[in-house]
Amino acid sequence: MTKLPTKGQLLVAEPSVLGDVSFTRSVILLADHNEEGSVGFILNKPLDITLADLIEGMEDCEMPIYNGGPVEQENLYFLHTAPELIEGSQEISSGIFWGGDFQRAVDLILAKKISCDNIKFFLGYSGWGSKQLDQEISEHSWVITNNDLCKELLKSDHLALWSDKLRELGGSYALWSNAPANPQYN
Repeated sequence: MTKLPTKGQLLVAEPSVLGDVSFTRSVILLADHNEEGSVGFILNKPLDITLADLIEGMEDCEMPIYNGGPVEQENLYFLHTAPELIEGSQEISSGIFWGGDFQRAVDLILAKKISCDNIKFFLGYSGWGSKQLDQEISEHSWVITNNDLCKELLKSDHLALWSDKLRELGGSYALWSNAPANPQYN
């Protein structure tokens, strides 16, 4: 029986998801899942830009920006672990929050009251219409796992997160964890 997705879980791209620029080797934090659809953010795909490249007045901020997914890539989103400092946040789970007062978040970064350890920015998000994610899971595009890293999930760039999650799943997944990103390099 296929496990059903819930808000706060991680979606790990199946090794068979090859050639999809957005989702190959992706790990997504599911920020919302209901009858109307699903929203999540890819955690392990940093872009070659920083917050300083996107926001005026942040010239000294080298905080990386991540590819959150293929939807609305002209918009900047953020996850954080500081709801007491950023009003309007929505808890996803395990002390991780989505959004809130954007200007307040910027001000806190400039004042060095929050850092990369407790906030992560994304261009775009990953979105699915009603029942679309459920269908992709039944087609074996995703494996659902619990977020056992909790707040620690935001503290790293997680370039090895996909491989780490496959090793945790064990079995044939463990074999895929060391496969090169491009199978032609094997």
